[in-house]
Amino acid sequence: MNDTYFMQEAIKEALKAREIMEVPIGAVIVKDNKIVGRGYNKKETQKDATLHAEILAIKDACKNLGGWRLPNCTMYVTLEPCSMCTGALVNARVDRLIIAVKDEKTGACGTVLNIAQNECLNHQIEVEFGVCEEECRFILKEFFKDLRKLKSEKGEINEGKD
Repeated sequence: MNDTYFMQEAIKEALKAREIMEVPIGAVIVKDNKIVGRGYNKKETQKDATLHAEILAIKDACKNLGGWRLPNCTMYVTLEPCSMCTGALVNARVDRLIIAVKDEKTGACGTVLNIAQNECLNHQIEVEFGVCEEECRFILKEFFKDLRKLKSEKGEINEGKD
């Protein structure tokens, strides 16, 4: 199994988020060629700002491996993690991070900030971008296009009732 295979598993998680109208971001954590953690965004449906895909995958992996440290693990995620999630990955001592799409607004793995490889911190993560980038970018763009359309339709419906 390779990086593309595991990113496809992260994409499956992202599509679960899309099904419940969450931003379609998915993550999996792999150790010894086996998925040990999975997560997808739930912050809107659960009304909790911390329920990002990466945090949920970290929690799942910690539960499955029996500890808070995740050495020799790789996370595959469909969109570059924010500062909260990247900080959690550093804290958990994840070794590698494979990211499909850069996040130009909040990416904390080199795009806006670089928490993942900050030498002032006690752990640095090897980061790679671009695995399944086109597919993940398309999923995100389609989600936001559909969301804008839905909001527009709701606005049109409400205009006559206000």
